[in-house]
Amino acid sequence: MAQSFDPIAVLLQEHNEALDQLKRLNLAVGELSQHGYSKKVGKQLTSSLRYIEHEVKDHNRKEEDALFPILETYVEGPTKLMRSDHKKLRKGFEQLRKAIDKLQQNPDSFSAIKTLSTIAKDIVQLFVNHIHKENYILFPLVQKLLTKDELREVAKKML
Repeated sequence: MAQSFDPIAVLLQEHNEALDQLKRLNLAVGELSQHGYSKKVGKQLTSSLRYIEHEVKDHNRKEEDALFPILETYVEGPTKLMRSDHKKLRKGFEQLRKAIDKLQQNPDSFSAIKTLSTIAKDIVQLFVNHIHKENYILFPLVQKLLTKDELREVAKKML
């Protein structure tokens, strides 16, 4: 029989990993702004983008497909806000991808550096705020409202 796990603990752990990745993205952008493009910065930007495109996409899917529908049987407002954030983040991630591509095509372009810096800072701010809302508002609400059986159901759907 499959071992059951706490879906909220898993999502919180994924948030910690995302915050770590955002910190690295921020450092790379700071380095880029101060010293220009380097292979090291390029690698970190690519690594952050890869993380976002795979891990964050999977994380948001777990929330939207497994957690939110069950929570919405109790309350809808918070999940509407989180879905809206996810949509804004997806748009931001797409802009980030384009900005990184542009920069890699022309690493000395001041304009490409400035655009990427602005987009990355906006994403980091939005994402950190989003994680904060989920960690301190949404997840405590989930733990208060959902039964053990419902949490087990969320865990199953997350796999």
